[in-house]
Amino acid sequence: MSAPAPSESPMFSPPSLPISTQPSIRRLAYRLSGFVRGRLWLQVLVAMALGIATGMAIGPTGGWLSPTHAELVGNWLAMPGYLFLAMVQMIVIPLVVASIILGMCSSRDMAQLRSMGLRTGLFFLCTTLVAALIGVALAMAIEPGSYLQVTQLPHTAEASSQAAATAPSLASLPAQIVQVVPTNPLRAGVDQNMLQIVVVALFVGVALVTMERTTAQPLLDLLGAVQEVSMVVVRWAMYLVPVAVFGLLAQLTARMGLDALLGMGIYVATVLCGLLLAFGFLMAVYAVVRRRSPLTFLRGTRDVLLLAFSTSSSAAVMPLTIRAAEDALGVRKSIARFVVPLGTTINMAGTALYQVIATLFLAQVYQVNVGLSGLLLVVVLAVGASIGSPGTPGVGIVILAMMLGSVGIPAEGVALIIGVDRILDMCRTTLNVAGDLVAASVIEELADQPPPPEA
Repeated sequence: MSAPAPSESPMFSPPSLPISTQPSIRRLAYRLSGFVRGRLWLQVLVAMALGIATGMAIGPTGGWLSPTHAELVGNWLAMPGYLFLAMVQMIVIPLVVASIILGMCSSRDMAQLRSMGLRTGLFFLCTTLVAALIGVALAMAIEPGSYLQVTQLPHTAEASSQAAATAPSLASLPAQIVQVVPTNPLRAGVDQNMLQIVVVALFVGVALVTMERTTAQPLLDLLGAVQEVSMVVVRWAMYLVPVAVFGLLAQLTARMGLDALLGMGIYVATVLCGLLLAFGFLMAVYAVVRRRSPLTFLRGTRDVLLLAFSTSSSAAVMPLTIRAAEDALGVRKSIARFVVPLGTTINMAGTALYQVIATLFLAQVYQVNVGLSGLLLVVVLAVGASIGSPGTPGVGIVILAMMLGSVGIPAEGVALIIGVDRILDMCRTTLNVAGDLVAASVIEELADQPPPPEA
């Protein structure tokens, strides 16, 4: 049964979330939860093992096929994986825009919305900075790059082209800040500049909140339909996840060889250790602010965290994340439906941590002396670049390619990072989603006003 209609508000009061879209988040979350009930995470783990075994057999380790034929077979095996990535990237912009605007319009109080937005942004910035500093500390203490020699690195033209992008310098920072507000929103969508897209969504959301309800309602109804259509496409893409993981890992193992992957073990362990420490930090924040046990958090959010691990996409699991925040963590709708969609785009603590460790790892491999100024630049770039990156699989490696040239690291190292990026992407996405849930809980605790009375 649908939710009861809210009471009529005065003519100039902000519009509430449209009636037709109020239950849509729960419908979308229920559809996604079917993948959890089907143990998608277990299917992904099996697919990972089979993919690595297949890649070993057809690649240089097993030698069943010649290099030419192994590359041909690997490309065909990886095709479902690239199709999955394309489908998620295709739909992430309308999904994020619709979710942010609808979440903002679910709040009736402009002052509360302004306060909530400021606190949410500061929370995401602080947690991302802490994660990046954890990455610096671990990379400098463990020095994972000292366990790998330069001769083990693959040299490919693909890696060079991916790292061709250069990071902005400090001198161009004012111009970069101004460019956050897009002069052409359509161009921002074409370029997939997620930070500019979020800014556009925030402007539209604030405008709709201040408009008359009758004027804003048609656009809100349209955005509710866009949100549902986006998640239908995401649900279709979900069916490709196991075969996508299998194909991508088979292709990478066949191309790299098992020896090179095993040589990356210390690096992978360093990143995983950093992600665990950052997750522990989030649990400590949750326990202190909400005064609840982290075990309660884990029990309530287990399903969405497993699905995030399986898909490597925080955008794909957004409806389930919102439902977990509302039902398991006790976050009111107006907060959960604003914080979670916003966090899907600007909360990338796991991505920032990964980029810092990966950059310093390659610097150690190539014996590049980064120095104190270089460390500060790496941290600033990791935090800044991760904010506004799309919550889709594989985006971390694109941002990393941009950062390497800023500290003089050769481009070829990206090829080695790509070899283990799939596993690390799944883990850092889990941390990002956990950060969204903790942020919603913290903002709920710090909210100025009690929940509005039920109609």
